[in-house]
Amino acid sequence: MTVNPTSNNFKENAKKALADDNLQAALNNLKGGLISKRKEAIKRLPEFDAISTRAKNIKDEVFLDLDFYLEKFEKKTIEYGGVVHWAEDANDAKNIILELLKSINAKIMTKGKTLISEEIGLNEFLEENGIEPVETDLGEYIVQIAGEKPSHIIAPALHKTKENVADLFHEIHSPLGYKERQNSASALVAEARSVLRKRYLEADAGLTGANFLVAETGSTAIVTNEGNGDLTQSLPKMHIVLATIDKVVPTLEDVSTILRVLNPSATGQDMATYVTFSTGPKRRDDNAGPDQFHVVILDNGRSDLIGTDKQDVLRCIRCGACMNHCPVYGAVGGHAYGWVYPGPIGAALNPALIGIEKSHHLPNASTFCGRCEEVCPMQIPLPKIMRHWRNEEWKKKIPKYSVRLVLKLWLFLVLNPVLYRIVSSIFVRILSFFSPQKGYFSNLPFASGWTSVRDFPAPEGKSFLSQWEEEHDDNK
Repeated sequence: MTVNPTSNNFKENAKKALADDNLQAALNNLKGGLISKRKEAIKRLPEFDAISTRAKNIKDEVFLDLDFYLEKFEKKTIEYGGVVHWAEDANDAKNIILELLKSINAKIMTKGKTLISEEIGLNEFLEENGIEPVETDLGEYIVQIAGEKPSHIIAPALHKTKENVADLFHEIHSPLGYKERQNSASALVAEARSVLRKRYLEADAGLTGANFLVAETGSTAIVTNEGNGDLTQSLPKMHIVLATIDKVVPTLEDVSTILRVLNPSATGQDMATYVTFSTGPKRRDDNAGPDQFHVVILDNGRSDLIGTDKQDVLRCIRCGACMNHCPVYGAVGGHAYGWVYPGPIGAALNPALIGIEKSHHLPNASTFCGRCEEVCPMQIPLPKIMRHWRNEEWKKKIPKYSVRLVLKLWLFLVLNPVLYRIVSSIFVRILSFFSPQKGYFSNLPFASGWTSVRDFPAPEGKSFLSQWEEEHDDNK
């Protein structure tokens, strides 16, 4: 893996994020933005749940015959003049793309937003080989010129405030002739558009991701709101699509079904501004379009999930709803997760892609409140998958010995109800005896992980079990 994850530093990353006032201000915007827009969009679509179930079933049916649909997609793509390349891992994908770019002596490649390129570390790889990648999605462009990584699936620069972006543009664009610092969002967008317009015309090749690979027609489809994907794929002489095996769907009708739950979940729109289908290179009578059309389909560990208790994670359509509603993501942001996919989907997917040894903190960074599963348009049981990864972590003895010892002690107690009641009763009495008048503990031995960031409520009476038993005895 080229991109080195820092997921094992999640606790340290989270502490820094919590102390970052600028990040907290940016994350605060999430609460009144994407969440409320999604809620309103779903109100306008009373059949949302039924469509969601149909979308889920489409993906599940594909996974039963994944090889068939991928081969059908390849056959149709070739039929319309395209070429399909198969990549087992990140290095395969990068080398295929590099060879394609070398074949036309490309020096500049524009990019429509594609998380897969982040997953394989494509930008760094191309720069090392003398090719300049230019991000054209506004959020991706912001993080690229800032020398950072995306912090959100659909809003890569979510961690930045408008003032941050204004300062960044003033610094980077001043040498290009843009001397005045812009303050309004519309002016900043216009400035970015003006800067990028020249890059579109300079590019030798364009690379986009794919929300869908349509087996029926050999088409790829991208969903955008800025139109950058259209310019990226239509102006240069070569269009490269980078996608993973789980993006294939049987028909165009299936695409329309999934789009109806994708757009409301992602941005609160009934439909995105652009849904662009690409089928092969430019035809003889076309006025514009690429001379070459290549699709690079990447596995990178995903086929290992087929048929396992974690397969459901492959239904993800990258809407970002799970992280928008996650209290943990809302507190620490995306960079704390230490790799490409943050939030609940990252906690469920990253261990499969980079190994549980490098990401074992992520499945544990969850309150298991269930909001992620509740809002997922593809009905992915994210908490259940995280529990599976916790089991894997336990089997491989990754947690510290002290942690394992405490959990074993806890297991012993809960499997012995009488002993559990005795111990919990003693513990409650001790806490009650030392309970401060303010009603909570600011510090407790062996509980600093809790009390360092929040208060621990003091016991106010009998235990839940005691009260339960008394109530049921009275009802007899």
